[in-house]
Amino acid sequence: MSESDLPGGGVDLAHMPGHWVLARLGKRVLRPGGIKMTRQLLEALQTGPADDVVEFAPGMGATARMTLSTQPASYTAVERDEAAGRQVQRYLHGANQRCIVGTAEATGLESACASVVYGEAMLTMQTKEQKRRIVAEAARLLKSGGRYGMHEICLVPDDISAEDVAGISKDLAQAIQAGARPLRPAEWRELVEAHGMEVVQEQTRAFALLQPVRVVQDEGVLGALRFGLNVLRDRPARQRVLAMRRAIGRHARHLMAYMLVAVKR
Repeated sequence: MSESDLPGGGVDLAHMPGHWVLARLGKRVLRPGGIKMTRQLLEALQTGPADDVVEFAPGMGATARMTLSTQPASYTAVERDEAAGRQVQRYLHGANQRCIVGTAEATGLESACASVVYGEAMLTMQTKEQKRRIVAEAARLLKSGGRYGMHEICLVPDDISAEDVAGISKDLAQAIQAGARPLRPAEWRELVEAHGMEVVQEQTRAFALLQPVRVVQDEGVLGALRFGLNVLRDRPARQRVLAMRRAIGRHARHLMAYMLVAVKR
């Protein structure tokens, strides 16, 4: 894969969003709860040949490929990064499969065009108002009875103090060089329910994105070795990875991966 095919091109490594740093080092699964939680999300969404699916921010396309294996009637990815969009487009071959460059809060798609809408590891990075607009857009796209899914980061417990929330968000944002605004589980539920959807399933899992065991689970042995060697070879990138890992470790007791599925009323 050439440099132009990877997201984050033209951005100084020190200021590149952390998930793109990891992607450029060979990390393909960039989800808080790893491949296991992604599978849980897709199983709960139950995508199949009768579904019109919209995926927000598919990134490197790992989940896109899993969704396409269920042979949905149509699949539309909405990706704001052009390089990531080109990567996803490689997996799309059917007449009803496409990737459009745009934002999740204003996709330009028709109302009630989807039976399944989901996004992973993207709402956490948005402001409160952007979160609201993105969930509102998901609700607009869904038909009545359609399913909405998210796979994000949550803060526990629900009564964690506002001071701790602010401190954790600031520390993560500095480490990953991108917005980091995770919500408590109750707040994620309230956000979805405020847009006419009923939560039907929730799961939490350790947020262990950069732990060796999780890297092997997500990337496989060869993929994990390739990622590890790339980290060792690239000192500036290694410093970024270690900074992210330290920030996650400092707040491990309050950070969890979070999955939610809801049905539009």
